[in-house]
Amino acid sequence: MGSRSLSNEMQLATTRHVQTLSILSVVVRLAVWILVSISAYLLPLFDASPCIWISGTPPRPLSVLLRWDVFHFAHIASEGYVYEHEWAFFNGLPLLMRMSAHLQALAGFSSSSWGTLLRGGAGMAILCDSTHVLYHLSLHHFRSPSLAFLSAALSVLSSSPVALKLAPYNEPFFTYFSYRGMLACARSHWAAASICFALASMFRSNGILLSGFILWGMLVAPFLTGRKDLLTPRCLLKCVLLTALPLIPFIHHNITAYLRFCGLLATSIPHWCTSNMIPSIYSHVQSKYWNVGFLRYWTVSNIPNFILALPALLHMFTFCWFYLSNLPATIHYIAPQICSKTNEAPSPPQPDSPFLSPALLPHVLHALALTLILTFNAHVQISLRLLPSLPLTYWAAARLILDLPKWGKAWVTWSVLWGALSCVLWAVFLPPA
Repeated sequence: MGSRSLSNEMQLATTRHVQTLSILSVVVRLAVWILVSISAYLLPLFDASPCIWISGTPPRPLSVLLRWDVFHFAHIASEGYVYEHEWAFFNGLPLLMRMSAHLQALAGFSSSSWGTLLRGGAGMAILCDSTHVLYHLSLHHFRSPSLAFLSAALSVLSSSPVALKLAPYNEPFFTYFSYRGMLACARSHWAAASICFALASMFRSNGILLSGFILWGMLVAPFLTGRKDLLTPRCLLKCVLLTALPLIPFIHHNITAYLRFCGLLATSIPHWCTSNMIPSIYSHVQSKYWNVGFLRYWTVSNIPNFILALPALLHMFTFCWFYLSNLPATIHYIAPQICSKTNEAPSPPQPDSPFLSPALLPHVLHALALTLILTFNAHVQISLRLLPSLPLTYWAAARLILDLPKWGKAWVTWSVLWGALSCVLWAVFLPPA
């Protein structure tokens, strides 16, 4: 009777939390829209490209969305891949924008081509609200409705609110499908997780890292816990297939480009077709047009970008260090079978902190890998919109608020102030984006 009552209380709390998060998410999106619109109305554009491209046809509420990578997405959606540098962007978002344009045409909405694409892309981005998914993922790992609510509520304080909550950008879709896949992994729904990760990989190349969650859950975790019954040849084959599925969008993107530029019908063969053992147009355009490579961004002129990204990077590195430095105390619960064979001493008591849960280890390893890539091998300022797509960002923030209140208050203050400033910078077409 007591357990049933407790379950009912959790269900009621969950329902109340989800409703509150829905309201909070709508309010934040409206606030971001209002701030961007007012800034665009009052302040001059640093770059007049939006005015040149749209020629005043989309109404002003749509024109404020046309910034940065949105140009590339809208052009690919409208004309396909015309220029070589456009192959740095995957086809997930342009495909959605084209689909939304067709649906709007069927519904009788008349607008310019670009206006229709912008409206459709933004509408779909708003529909992909990952707040609820993060709540259920956090609830699964922490078994605490209050902690899950805190983590999900903090996720509305994004360091790049326009890109993650409003504009037709890759991040809203990538975040939504990533969280869906992680939740499916937590529930051992491996096929659903693989499909969600494959969908996420249609939007961003770092989606291939998400395969690690399937590999961890189906292979590494059973090995560490001594569950040899789960390591049958059939299960291993299933693991290989489901792990490979999220790689398909990346492979397909590069093969399509190879056939176009390097195939028998190509009039001239670009250098990248033959310069590497495995030719990749994605790597080529990232290196040629964006100068992406190991330590290439570590120059004096880019110090301001490192300063801008420093809070987000330090936030992630600090939590990863906190978790991994406590690994000796948690390893007995992560790999009990192995530890019992190698160590006769009694296992230490499990740490009280929910943020040291063994279930968080794959999230920590994934976040650490991505943060290292962003620090040493990418344009570091994109950390401001990529790291907020990780659930660990908000679990780390929840830990600060509960365990280190002063630092938690500082993180919230920085998120609000920088988020607001980034809206103004977006509106006037100033970096970072």
